[in-house]
Amino acid sequence: MNQKPARTDIIVLKQLLNFIPRSVLNQTARKTGVDTKARTFSVLSHLASMLFAQLSHAISLNDVCDWLRLKAAALSRLQIVPPSRNTLSHANKVRSADFIETLFWSVLAHLQNIQPGFASGKKGKGLLRRFKVRIHAVDSTVMELVANCIDWAKHRRRKAAAKMHLRLDLHSFLPSFAVVDTAAHHDNRRAREVCAGIAPGEIVVFDKAYVDFEHLRDLDEREVWWVSRAKENMAYKVKKTLTKGVRGILKDQLVVLKNAKHEGVLLRRVEAQVEINGEERLMVFITNNLSWSPRSVCDLYRRRWDIEVFFKQVKQTLKLSNFLGHSANAVRWQVYTALLVYVLLRFQGFLSAWAHSFTRLFAVVRSAVWERLDLLELLKSYGTASGRIRFIGALHEAWQQLWLPGMALPAGQNTASTA
Repeated sequence: MNQKPARTDIIVLKQLLNFIPRSVLNQTARKTGVDTKARTFSVLSHLASMLFAQLSHAISLNDVCDWLRLKAAALSRLQIVPPSRNTLSHANKVRSADFIETLFWSVLAHLQNIQPGFASGKKGKGLLRRFKVRIHAVDSTVMELVANCIDWAKHRRRKAAAKMHLRLDLHSFLPSFAVVDTAAHHDNRRAREVCAGIAPGEIVVFDKAYVDFEHLRDLDEREVWWVSRAKENMAYKVKKTLTKGVRGILKDQLVVLKNAKHEGVLLRRVEAQVEINGEERLMVFITNNLSWSPRSVCDLYRRRWDIEVFFKQVKQTLKLSNFLGHSANAVRWQVYTALLVYVLLRFQGFLSAWAHSFTRLFAVVRSAVWERLDLLELLKSYGTASGRIRFIGALHEAWQQLWLPGMALPAGQNTASTA
């Protein structure tokens, strides 16, 4: 670390809560009717309990409540009351999850408003450098549930699952739309809803599971550019060859659909060899943009995989499995609380110019959640790791003592050598 973080009288958990305006919290509670159901267990206490469940990776409701009860003295100064197990379970079941969903979007808009750089992100990053407009990625992730306790989310014969459909801004790496649904329905049923907020001239990239030609026609009429993969059974007729002789591009064609329902629809079809995990794979892309180079079409779809990275981050760090409640309302509470924690941590990372991974950011905040440290100064004190490990002199003597008799030390090994 570069410097020792300053002490403060406010615990880290409270510092995170301070980024949620109290006026927004109270207004959302009144709007969704949650305040009428909050008597002894306030809306603030409920929110703080669910945020802590995410940060602590609590394994059960008892785990959350017991932990908070042990910290009752620290929480009392924040006007937060530790709940009992039944109280927290009942709140997650009966208090509408519309509250936490609305609060999440309000807090995200508030943070983007006070720090415009947090909203814009890095527009010159990697493959996105050549595009001057906002680019969105759309995908879904399945969250497994307990089948014998959950009837509303039956997925397969012996499984239950919920699904989160999400639109991610690839410049800021922040969600711009999210909806929680059962996993039984096909992704293209949510395609229109997920893409509804995309402005004319912007770009959206999605997997072939979201391909619905009526929806694609709607995007064309809204002047939204899109890129996806072609389904194997797509029937088409080649109308024109657009480009030839581009390395790695096998075909670049203007095609017309032959399906009776969508007959006459024009698409651009790009067939290319794409490197995935060091291996060349044949992939077929479709788009409504005829002016991009075929390589740009491939590169745009490759950026769709960034949303897979996002899902991997949040599912490995936040609590999007082992749900604390079995009702649909409780599941939505937990999912949107996880997204809220993600945004709050990303905002702290933005303010502190955090140079490490989100996983490490989560680990640092989690370990300090009850500490009276300035969180911003704590994150700044980490600096940028060099990645080099040195053996100090005291350890070098132990190295010589532990080396097996009859074996020489590695050539050039000394007290200042690097591993």
